[in-house]
Amino acid sequence: MSGNTILGVFAKSPLKPLEQHIRKVNECAALLPSFFVACANNDWVEAEKVRKEISNIERQADTMKRDIRNELPGGIFMPVQRTDVLELVSEQDKIANKAKDIGGRILGRRLVIPASIAPDFNKYLTRCIDAIKQAADAINELDDLLETGFRGREVDLVEKMINELAAIEDDTDGMQIKLRRDLMSIEADMNPVDVMFLYQIIEWVGDLADLAERVGARLEIMLAR
Repeated sequence: MSGNTILGVFAKSPLKPLEQHIRKVNECAALLPSFFVACANNDWVEAEKVRKEISNIERQADTMKRDIRNELPGGIFMPVQRTDVLELVSEQDKIANKAKDIGGRILGRRLVIPASIAPDFNKYLTRCIDAIKQAADAINELDDLLETGFRGREVDLVEKMINELAAIEDDTDGMQIKLRRDLMSIEADMNPVDVMFLYQIIEWVGDLADLAERVGARLEIMLAR
C-alpha cells in the first residue's frame, strides 16, 4: 500500500489501516495448518510452496506496518492516542513474524510432528489460530467503535470479544502443557536435536495465541482511555 493510498484511508477512517493489517496477519497464520499437513505427508515441495506464501504475506504485513508508522497523521483528531495505534500495529505484526519463523524452522530441519501426538498438536494449532481470528474480529470492530465515540453497546460487545479471546488463550495453555508431557514420554526414542526443536515449535505455536491475547489487551487499553 503506497503512502498516498494509506493517507487517503486514514482521512476516511483513522483506524481502518489497523483492520486491514490484522486481516493480512490472520491470512498469514491461517496457512500454517496446510503447511503442517504437507510436512506430515513428507511433501516438502508443497511445504516449501506454502512457506513461501507465508513469507510473502508476512512481508506484505510488514510493509503495511511501516506505512502505518510513517503515514499516521500526527495532528489528526482521534478518540485514541497515536501511540496506542502504533503499539497495537506492532503487536499485530509479531503474529505474522512468528508464523514465518515457525515455517522456516520446521522446513529448515524437515521436522515432522510425531504421529502419536499429531492429532493433539493439530487441535492445539487450530485453537491458537482461533485466538488470532478472534483478535482480528475484535480489531475489525474499530470503525464501529469510532462511529459510537467508543461508548455504549459496541464497547460492551468488544469487551466480550476480548474476554472470549482470553478464554481461548487459556485453552491453549492447557493444551501446550499436555503436548509437552506427551512429547516427554516419547522423546527417548527420538533424535535429541529434533526433540529440542519440537519443544520450541510447540512453544512458538503457543506464542501465536499469546500474541493474539496481547493484541486484545492493547485494544482493551484503548477502550479504557
